[in-house]
Formats: sequence, structure tokens, C-alpha cells
Amino acid sequence: MFDVTQQIDAVRRQVGAREYQGRTAKVVTVGQTYGATVEDVWDACTNAERIPRWFLPVTGELRLGGRYQLEGNAGGVVERCEPPLSFAATWEFGGEVSWIEVLLAEEPEGGTRFVLQHIAHVDDERWAEYGPGAVGVGWDLGIMGLARHFGAPGDALDPKEGTAWLASEEGRRFVRESSESWYEANVAAGEDEAAARAAADRTTAAYGGTAPE
Repeated sequence: MFDVTQQIDAVRRQVGAREYQGRTAKVVTVGQTYGATVEDVWDACTNAERIPRWFLPVTGELRLGGRYQLEGNAGGVVERCEPPLSFAATWEFGGEVSWIEVLLAEEPEGGTRFVLQHIAHVDDERWAEYGPGAVGVGWDLGIMGLARHFGAPGDALDPKEGTAWLASEEGRRFVRESSESWYEANVAAGEDEAAARAAADRTTAAYGGTAPE
């Protein structure tokens, strides 16, 4: 059986800000260590035949300067590619552009550390509405898929069943626990607790979960 809480606890989450393209941007960071080589994790993240096994079907050219499109989700352009350690791309969705950066590093005790940063110019009103969980919960779902891809037999979740899984009790619990973890990361970054709580509850509801009472 897949352990939702164990997966939530295995992820490091961080909320911050940085100057990006001349403006202050919000940065949402997720990281997890996988029991696989750097080369294997790189292939899972960049091979168009393998990405659909844990994330979403993808079309386009997965190379420097190439344009990609994830089915029913974002598309963009690969802006940096340094195999097998890092790549960066635009993340274009709903008429807006943000950016993702992926870094891989071999862990001293074995395995590979996967870190993804999502960088976005977000106005204060929108940030106040949902906080980091707006993208954070989505990335938690993504790297959960990757964890299950590298996990024990029987752990893998067919991405085609993702919507149905989210509607299950296990899926709703995952959303609740992910959103709660992003609430904690938001508070750790200096957000007012009441504001962070309200944003997290709205995020939980938006992803189909139920806010804690």
C-alpha cells in the first residue's frame, strides 16, 4: 500500500523570493531523494516516452530551445539543458508565463536528490488568495508520481487514473496533508498565520479536498 503521510514527510518544501528578469518573483521549491542514479532520474524527467508513466503525456522537442506541451497542462520552451544535472524551461499556462528549474545531485549515501523550483511573478492579491499551495500541491502530486515510479512494485499510479485517485479518500487525504505542509512552509517564510491558514484552506478546496475544521 502507498503511504500518503510517508510521501508527504519525504518532501522538503520551501517558500521564498528572488529577483528574476528585473522583478521580484515568488519561488516555490520542492525536493525529494529517490533511490535511483542521477542518470536514471534525468531520463525519467526528460525522456518523452517515460514522462507519461509518472506525470503527463508530452509532445514537442525536449531539447535546448525546443518547445514542449504537456497534455491538458502547461507548455513552454527549454531555456537551459545541462545533462544529467539540470534544466530550465518556461511554464506557460492560461496566458501567463512562469519558469521552472530542475536540479539533480547524487547523495553521499546513495540515491539522487531532485529539486524543482517554480518561479513566478505573482501579484499580492493572488498570492494572498491561495499562497504557495496553488502550485505547491500540484508539484507534490508530480513528485509523488515520480516517487511511485521509482518505488516498489505495486506502488506506481497510472497517470490516466489521476483524476479518479484524487477523488478517492486517499487522494483527498494527500491534498489535505500537502496543503497543510505548504501552510507550514508559508508561515516559516514569514507569512501571517491567519492569512496563511485562509489561503491553505482555499487551496485545499480548489484541489477537491476538505479543509480541516
